[in-house]
Amino acid sequence: MPAIGMVETKGLVGLLVATDSMAKSANIQVVKRIEIGAVLVTVIVSGDVGSVRAGVEAGARVAGQVGELVGSHVIPNPAEGVIEAFVGITHSFTGNEEIAP
Repeated sequence: MPAIGMVETKGLVGLLVATDSMAKSANIQVVKRIEIGAVLVTVIVSGDVGSVRAGVEAGARVAGQVGELVGSHVIPNPAEGVIEAFVGITHSFTGNEEIAP
């Protein structure tokens, strides 16, 4: 079952460390990084539910230690169209997304 996970931090350093931790601790793919204003940044990852959950938990823990964690969340089996509407992915979500440029 595919899932997406999100970790949001204040500042890029915390997000970079969180993303590195997620990628090292679980079989996830980085889908996209989103900058919100001048300070908030979010990374979106995908994979199977267990991997995404493990990755987001690891990333959130490290982000809170290095910087300021704003929030984290996992959406298992997202409804059709939700991801496209908010993230801008225009193809069907499979859980095996490639890294966005």
